[in-house]
Amino acid sequence: METIKLVYPVEGGDLIEAGEASSKMKLTLKKLGLPQEVIRRASICMYEGEINMVIHADGGQAEVEVDMDHILIRMRDTGPGIPNVDQAMQEGWSTAGATARELGFGAGMGLPNMKRYSDEMSIDTQVGQGTTVTIIIRVPQA
Repeated sequence: METIKLVYPVEGGDLIEAGEASSKMKLTLKKLGLPQEVIRRASICMYEGEINMVIHADGGQAEVEVDMDHILIRMRDTGPGIPNVDQAMQEGWSTAGATARELGFGAGMGLPNMKRYSDEMSIDTQVGQGTTVTIIIRVPQA
């Protein structure tokens, strides 16, 4: 399989439409015939990253590269950045506002879930400039 590149814009602040990019990616991965467990893990990571961009960063862009042996998901935003990554990685820690919490978001599980369901994850963040989260999910070979 030749590397397939997908790009999804993520609108900030729109919790009603949040999840659209991850749904589109999931459909594409199904059409490519990837294993269900790989699709599930990639979808969880993409959704959590997308929600973080909607709530915390006024949107951004998700780039996905799919090839025979892995899926790379890179989520970039120009939001406020993450002042303390170690703290943000703690389950339950959240800076989500009241509106997001009232709608059931902002439980502080986004980054921990992304770490849990990925094979590799890195966070590049600068306060006042934005954050890029890069995820790799390996595709097992038969």
